[in-house]
Amino acid sequence: MQTNFIEELRWRGMLQDMMPGTEEQLQKEMTAAYIGFDPTASSLHIGNLATIMLLKHFQLCGHKPYALVGGATGMIGDPSGKAAEREFLSEDTLRYNQECIKKQLEKFLDFNSGENSAVMVNNYDWFKEFSFLGFLREAGKYLSVNYMMSKDSVKKRLETGISFTEFSYQLLQGYDFYWLYKNKNVRLQMGGSDQWGNITTGTEIIRRKEGGSEEIEHKAYALTTPLVTKADGTKFGKSESGNVWLDPTMTSPYQFYQFWLNATDADCPRLLRVFTLYSKEEIEALEAEHAPAPHLRIMQKALAKDVTIRVHSEKAYNIAVKASEILYGKGAIEALQGMTDEDILAVFDGVPQTQIAKADFDATPNVTDLVSVITNGEIYPSKGEARRAIQGNALSINKTKIADPNYSVTFELLNGKYLLIGKGKKNHLIIVD
Repeated sequence: MQTNFIEELRWRGMLQDMMPGTEEQLQKEMTAAYIGFDPTASSLHIGNLATIMLLKHFQLCGHKPYALVGGATGMIGDPSGKAAEREFLSEDTLRYNQECIKKQLEKFLDFNSGENSAVMVNNYDWFKEFSFLGFLREAGKYLSVNYMMSKDSVKKRLETGISFTEFSYQLLQGYDFYWLYKNKNVRLQMGGSDQWGNITTGTEIIRRKEGGSEEIEHKAYALTTPLVTKADGTKFGKSESGNVWLDPTMTSPYQFYQFWLNATDADCPRLLRVFTLYSKEEIEALEAEHAPAPHLRIMQKALAKDVTIRVHSEKAYNIAVKASEILYGKGAIEALQGMTDEDILAVFDGVPQTQIAKADFDATPNVTDLVSVITNGEIYPSKGEARRAIQGNALSINKTKIADPNYSVTFELLNGKYLLIGKGKKNHLIIVD
């Protein structure tokens, strides 16, 4: 078990800012801390995973993590880092998103570890009874407009415009901290570095509502982690198709695995420290092993393995590895035999697919017709183009090169219904049903 949370964050490069006294408080006793997650989508993404790892390390160091799902704040949307106001989501959508996010968070934190078991809360539970006037009396009177306008999340939006709804967001988040401080003895709020203003609003509300004494000032704390960027300074966490989600129906385990596997050598040391549970010694050993033979991608494989298993499962990881070997390496196509249809389709998620009838497949005279006429031109638009590709050694079926345009269609179907077509360096799956 880890012991010193702040030291753990320091060597991992996961510490941006913290209020004075934070480290002393954490060394003194088991402390409760929370991070908020707004349900603006039905899944968290890998940007959220960086802050989830804060809670994970916090718990491993013997402290008590709270994960707050923002059922109330999600109705407004945090203006931090946004150039324009978010679209409002319906209450039904928000409720659905909240349930999905709760299930995801349960995969990372231990909710049954005794005294420091993780706890999940929803700020809708304490905001649902508030009247507008009641909230102004409870929270609004404790912060000046000048104070609220000094926050970066507000200042950056003044030129383009910010609604009163978004302007009030920091007040709601600040009150969350106060409520958790009073009712759950939560002493620390954590988050990404773009949340510093919102978090310190919470410590300020606590200080002022509790009387503003020096003693109170040192009972609520703030800590942030740097936003993860690539070595070239650009934003991390997006693939060509957009966000990399934790939900396997939105980003398949294979796509998820490939995202990490394609990390650059320059990015891997930081990504290993932020997103994996490898120790300092293990990461340094991986770096030393990788350096003389970067083509083996040792750091990337270790990174992709750790994160894919924890986000999805060991089974999903093994399928992703098999898929990579089959599609891009020297893996034998026989590895797919015996897999379920679900697993095979997971392997080929993202690969173009064409469905044909079994009767049409059986009646196909040759391979040229198979990859042009029978598949409606989705692989090759014409018989002539298909024939030229075969003669140019550009076509394979189930990873075997086809050199004869008149080759008979006598291929063994994988699992009784699939054919993998290699079109140059690209792949296509025929589903015979």
